[in-house]
Amino acid sequence: MGAHPLAGAVVAVVGASGALGALLARSAAARGATVVLVGRDEQRLRSVLDGAEVVVGDLADATLGDRLVETARGSHGRLDGVVNAAGVVAFGPLVDTDDAVLEELFFTNVVGPLFLLRRVLPALTESKGFLVNLSAVVAEQPMAGMAAYSASKAALTAADRALTRELRRVGVDVLDVRPPHTETGLAGRALAGEAPRLAEGLDPQVVADAVLDAVEAGRGELSSSDFG
Repeated sequence: MGAHPLAGAVVAVVGASGALGALLARSAAARGATVVLVGRDEQRLRSVLDGAEVVVGDLADATLGDRLVETARGSHGRLDGVVNAAGVVAFGPLVDTDDAVLEELFFTNVVGPLFLLRRVLPALTESKGFLVNLSAVVAEQPMAGMAAYSASKAALTAADRALTRELRRVGVDVLDVRPPHTETGLAGRALAGEAPRLAEGLDPQVVADAVLDAVEAGRGELSSSDFG
């Protein structure tokens, strides 16, 4: 992955209404990026960064990427990077997990990001830009009681690894990030089940800084062990 300085770049943060996404958006702006905020909660999006362009929508909506590109190009002339920090989690044995929960896990964590990439890729190819996907440690270390969530994140990481090679020829870089448990509050907003007892997680700001450092340094992945 080539280095991508954030100063002067136009960067979309997907999931910017969430705890980690909001920090990524603010931190990217602090490094000089023009940030486009993407998420489901318009009110929360508008509280993240004053004056930032906002695109409201769900990753399961295949048109979200089209609207993102239209907004970025219409307001800023280009799109240099996309950071996908959206995600959902569910806990419990697979046999007790409803079909609707499985569907939402995979639509939000895998299918939606692929829908999005298909539509933003021409703009990223034009700018020789970058894509970041926030996967998770369970992509490396699947956990009992989290089979569906682990599978969804492993699928996202597999897609990132394939896309790293597939997109090299068009000059688009891919960064896969697999942080350990992070104190974003996501575990308390599970689609189903209750989180197991977890050790204290990482500070979300530490994760946000590591992600943006990796973008600017040109790293191709951040594994769980890279977070210490």
